[in-house]
Parts: sequence; C-alpha cells; structure tokens
Amino acid sequence: MELQKYFSKFLAKRRKALSEKDYFLSNEISKIIGCSVQNIDLYREAFSLKTHSKNKDATNYERLEFLGDSVLGAIISCHLFSTYPQANEGYLTQMKSKIVNRKNLNKLGTELKLTDFLQNESNTTLSENLAGNLFEALIGAIYLDLDYEMCKNIVLERLLTPSEINKLENKIVSYKGLLLEWSQKKKHVIRYETVEEMQPNKHLAFRTHVWLDDEKIANAAESSKKKAEEKAAQRAFYILNKKQSILESSKDHS
Repeated sequence: MELQKYFSKFLAKRRKALSEKDYFLSNEISKIIGCSVQNIDLYREAFSLKTHSKNKDATNYERLEFLGDSVLGAIISCHLFSTYPQANEGYLTQMKSKIVNRKNLNKLGTELKLTDFLQNESNTTLSENLAGNLFEALIGAIYLDLDYEMCKNIVLERLLTPSEINKLENKIVSYKGLLLEWSQKKKHVIRYETVEEMQPNKHLAFRTHVWLDDEKIANAAESSKKKAEEKAAQRAFYILNKKQSILESSKDHS
C-alpha cells in the first residue's frame, strides 16, 4: 500500500510539472516504447514541424530524423549481420533496403499514428513521407533520451520486430531494380523511354515505355517520372515472370 501511495504521489507531481499537452505526449510515447520518457523536450522536438518563424532557436524534427536514420541503420545492420551469418553483402544490403526504405517507414509511422503527436500546425501541404520522417525522428529521440542499447531493444522488440522483418524477406521493393539485376544476369538490355503527355483532366502525366532489347514490352503513366518508371517496370516484371520466372532466378542469384 505504501508503495502504491508513493507512485500515486509521484505521478501527481509529474502531471503538475508537465503541461497538459506534454503530459499527453509523454503518456502516448511511453505506451509505444514500453517505458517512461525521461526528457520530454526531445519528443516535443521530434514532432515539431518546420515553420517560417523568425525565431532562430525554433526546433523541428529534421535534426532528430537525421540522427534516427543513422541509429536505425546501425541497429538493422547489426541485426541482419547476426541473423544471416551465411548471407553475402549483396543480400544483406538488399534486406536492409527493404526494411528502411521510405515506403516501409511511412507504413510504420502511419500504423503508430505519429502525425497525431504533431506539436504545431503548418500552412504548407504535409509531405507524403511525413509519417516515415517522424518515425526516424522518434528513433533519434529515444536514442538520446535512453541510450543505444535501450533504443535497440525498443526497435527490435516493439517497433520493428524480427517477425516483421522476416515478412519483408520475399517482398519486392523495386521492380526496376529487380529487372536490372535479372537483365544483367541474362545478358539482356532493359531501357526506359519516358515522355510527357496531357491527360483528359488537363493534368500533366509521364508515360514510360519499357524496352527489352528491341521489343517494347510494357508501359504505364503516372504523376512523376520516377513513379511511371516503377509502375511500368512492375507491369514488365509480371509479363516476363510468366514466361521466364524472374523471381526464382533472382533468388538463385542471391
């Protein structure tokens, strides 16, 4: 009973020390990471957007995102190195890319609803990669708040578990990259030809045609050249995979 009273008083004091907004943030982050937040300032910074304020001391998530990117990369690299002792450098690099690529980080950040913790509003349109950027900023904040070992445990036990990493083993991150690898192995030439075109809705789009040697095998249109190339590569992959089983030959190559 005495211990329970002590903790009740401790939590009451903590609530008074923190503003209502900070207490909410501290409480929600603690639920995510499974332990208490020590320095709320770090997490406030991790969820602050860049503003046009003249205040030179105003902080935003970008510095912590930079740090979190490196810390996460180190954690994942060490985990893969010990988990796949027989894998070559190419395979390890490919696996790391699948885990820390922007699309996967955006998914993780969205699942954790990290944009709900934003500390300020922005007049500009939010980036489609914001959830992933905030995920990296959170990693940076955890590292500075707790230490590397604790951060590693939180990442691998709560945020990006080995079972989730295993699911990514057979996931294709880039069809364009997969086609390049296959074409080099099979001595084919893959090239992309992209043109601008006006859509019926008057919006400019990019259409990419994929050539295999001298044969045009697939095409796709998207809002950017990069997206159009990847979408066209995906369609080309499905067409070629039916004939030659690209995926199996790429696995053999790993």
